[in-house]
Amino acid sequence: MSYMALYRKKRPKNFEDVVGQDHIVTTLMNQIKSERIAHAYLFCGTRGTGKTSTAKIFAKVVNCENPIDGHPCNKCRSCIEIDEGRSMNIIEIDAASNNGVDNIREIREEVKYLPTEGKYKVYIIDEVHMLSIGAFNALLKTLEEPPAHVIFILATTDPQKIPATILSRCQRFDFRRISTNDIAIQLKKYMEEEKVDIEDEALHYIARLSEGSMRDALSILDQSISFHYGKKITLDDILDMIGAVDIDVFFKFTNILNKRDSLKAMALIDDMILRGRDISQFVIDFISHLRNLLVIKSTSKPELILDLSREHIELLKEQSKEIDGNTIFRWIKIFSELSNDLKYADQKRILLEVTVIRICQPIMDDSNHSLIDRIKLIEEKLEKGIRIETKKETVSNSSTSSSAVQVTPKTIAKKPKAVPEDIKKGVKIWNDIKLELDEVIQAFLKDAKAGYLEDDIYYIVFKDGSMIAFVEKYKDIIKQKIEEMIKKEINLKLISANEYTAKYKEIYGGYEEAKEEKEQIEKVIEFFKQKDVNVEVE
Repeated sequence: MSYMALYRKKRPKNFEDVVGQDHIVTTLMNQIKSERIAHAYLFCGTRGTGKTSTAKIFAKVVNCENPIDGHPCNKCRSCIEIDEGRSMNIIEIDAASNNGVDNIREIREEVKYLPTEGKYKVYIIDEVHMLSIGAFNALLKTLEEPPAHVIFILATTDPQKIPATILSRCQRFDFRRISTNDIAIQLKKYMEEEKVDIEDEALHYIARLSEGSMRDALSILDQSISFHYGKKITLDDILDMIGAVDIDVFFKFTNILNKRDSLKAMALIDDMILRGRDISQFVIDFISHLRNLLVIKSTSKPELILDLSREHIELLKEQSKEIDGNTIFRWIKIFSELSNDLKYADQKRILLEVTVIRICQPIMDDSNHSLIDRIKLIEEKLEKGIRIETKKETVSNSSTSSSAVQVTPKTIAKKPKAVPEDIKKGVKIWNDIKLELDEVIQAFLKDAKAGYLEDDIYYIVFKDGSMIAFVEKYKDIIKQKIEEMIKKEINLKLISANEYTAKYKEIYGGYEEAKEEKEQIEKVIEFFKQKDVNVEVE
């Protein structure tokens, strides 16, 4: 006999074998026992939650010759034929490939005839949301008043696409995702039956990876058994097979990102890829790790929500103390965007590395996420008491055992006053001047522009005037750096974009200014217009 896949071999044959859907099983069994069987049912739920299996068991019970307290006997001729797929009373239709009006008309013609044997004809229409509008309309009347010997069971993973006229004619049952623990217990039972030696940790990881789908879990398990045939299957074997990484890597990766150590982060990514791990799976699992951290930070009893071991939860609690919730929230957004991009990317490694650099080096990125990180970085430096000091010549006094020697301070040569040409030169090299400043000052000056209007005044123009108060304390440092670069003494003024525009109109409103000066001024004004700053020039 040819090999049968586990998800087919282990398909439930009784209601008691259906995992994680007690609310549905109990209702259906009570309907059967009380003979309150409806003519149409709608089974909704994600893949692998037991919709089709429950429909077949229900069809088996209503046609069973000797039902036992709402369960099929699995011994009579009808039960055996249904289990073997030979019954004429069970008609399975795939709406994805039979979604036209003509297909439904065939059903309307067939339902008139009594079943060849048994009590009911049961039509199981899978993925019913794929039917066309015309097919739904053709189904309406039959679904509303079918013959007494016909039961319709409609199964779908997308109930929102089903017309309200169809929904109102069915009893709706929503199949839940199966819990990780329930899947793991059931997998262990199956492996004992199959005499397969596998670690509980491996089963639990497969259950978590399946995201509530028993069929997905059985497919992964089937692949694992084939890959490690005749050997004990460990968690590392599962990780190797699907290209995932151990949870320790996620704790390590989180700590590296929190310390903004881009070198170690790149080394970890390189090591992961050399081990043959899948980048997309790594990102998905890391998002799950961040979600767990966020749950730890935001709830008093995370063990009620997280389906994890006590040791794992304790590790999460320890790490959550070192990182704030806002940072975790931003990272989840960033890596969720990355996960979507990776689906269509050829250079997945580059995308991951760029994302890591965005987090570790926020000053290199101008996105909103990085802006928050840059501000946070500045706050951290200010909290640690980092002082930005000017480079000044100081007077030092040194003493010896016999006498003290006074050192005469050096006389600093006074720079000549800047003329308009010097100021214009300094304005042109503004970006170079910024790069010579401390990174904290650079962050404050990110959206600032240099400008010239008159005399020896060097203007620094701000998109947001409220930033001037923060930069004022560093004004002397900035002034000194500009003077070093142009080798002339200047007057420095900090001004908002609107004030700069008003000053321009005040100075040049009644005069024909020089062409070069006008172009320079208009460049600054245009820059802030592009930044959505409301500047008006008459």
